[in-house]
Amino acid sequence: MRRVALTFARMMLLTAITCVMVPAAAPAADLKPDATIKNKNVEVSVFLEDKIKADPALAADCLAEGRKWIDKQAADAASYRKTDPQMFRDGAWNYERKYDIRSVVADRYVSILRSDYVDAHAAHPNTDVNTILWDRTAQKRISIRPFFIETADNGPTMQAILKAVIASLKIEKKKRDATETATAEWFKGLEPKLLKIGAVTLAPSTTPGKSSGLTFHYPPYAVGPYAEGEYVAFVPWETLKPYLSPEGASIFAGARPKGDDDSSQ
Repeated sequence: MRRVALTFARMMLLTAITCVMVPAAAPAADLKPDATIKNKNVEVSVFLEDKIKADPALAADCLAEGRKWIDKQAADAASYRKTDPQMFRDGAWNYERKYDIRSVVADRYVSILRSDYVDAHAAHPNTDVNTILWDRTAQKRISIRPFFIETADNGPTMQAILKAVIASLKIEKKKRDATETATAEWFKGLEPKLLKIGAVTLAPSTTPGKSSGLTFHYPPYAVGPYAEGEYVAFVPWETLKPYLSPEGASIFAGARPKGDDDSSQ
């Protein structure tokens, strides 16, 4: 799954001009990485949740992606050092990526959160979030398209989902006393397109084996300033019901479990 994109350059620029500090996701210093590289430029590590490692095909897929990410960060850092060695005057940069299972639906569809932590010795560390939807039966990544009758860009399904996402984000901002940023300006990056609406997971449900709806995950800066942190928007399955395919209708039921919205998932 792809999320609303933020370029590395934009993130670094915003980091440089931001004065507000909030905690970023803590690095997994007490865990043994499943893949890592360490040199004078960077220390980059990838961590898989134990439940992921219990599924050989899923673990292999995540680890292959994670190793490519490690190689890219190492190569980019080496290039930055050649361009401006002063960027490393405080030591090597630190990168971490974690893969965690958010939900398992119908004992088949596994939603995974992929969280990145970056400390490049700027004003503060940065975090990013993306998602993966894994089909255990097909043993491959899929999108949410099979769960809907249609998912055309700007079509009725995506229009309805985007409307519900923005409504949910406004509720979350109200909870954080951040209504001043609940504006079209902060939501303009969200579009009624599957690849532009946000990183999506199947939300857990009070009904075993079902999903209560969709959750969309946004890193800092995506729909609000850094100080507001990450956001998660929830779209209940009842909103999705008119647009569901037979497969979608078979996996959605129940309510979002109490406490699932206590923090970003």
